[in-house]
Amino acid sequence: MGLGDEVGRRLKRLREDNGLSLSELARRSGVGKGTLSELETGRRNPTLETLYALTTALGRPLSAVLDDPPSGAGAGAEGVTGSAVTAVLIERYEDDDAATDVFRVTIAEGATQESSAHVPRTTESLMVLSGTAVVGPPDAPRTAGPGGHAQWAADVPHLYGAPDGEVQGILFVRYPKGG
Repeated sequence: MGLGDEVGRRLKRLREDNGLSLSELARRSGVGKGTLSELETGRRNPTLETLYALTTALGRPLSAVLDDPPSGAGAGAEGVTGSAVTAVLIERYEDDDAATDVFRVTIAEGATQESSAHVPRTTESLMVLSGTAVVGPPDAPRTAGPGGHAQWAADVPHLYGAPDGEVQGILFVRYPKGG
């Protein structure tokens, strides 16, 4: 089963578990109903931006629709790609307080990706392995180079950029539980 098939199956299950119609989830997420239908049936491959819009509308972490991380995830593992960022889920951790997704990310050289707000109180932290990343809120982005890190609120719009060459990093996305 390919990435699109598995994501579609999980997305449909989450939508139904929340008692939402295709039309209602499309409305809440801003994703077209036709696109949503094609995603659920595996006829369309998801983008990172689309999956975040849908999982945010469902109040769930991105990992809720991705395959479980394979052991040794990273090299050769299948990821999801956005306009500038490719993310491979390498770990998912959940306790009573929060769910945390850990991704191996690549930010394409010279590219910038804007991300919509995630569920309330979500934070992101990027540890840069190589390159120089520009991340965080568009009006006050942070810059981090190799061995450096940046953290920002992800419940507001934010961006990822690699102005001077490809960036490799580890991204932590923490979704606190409860109101």
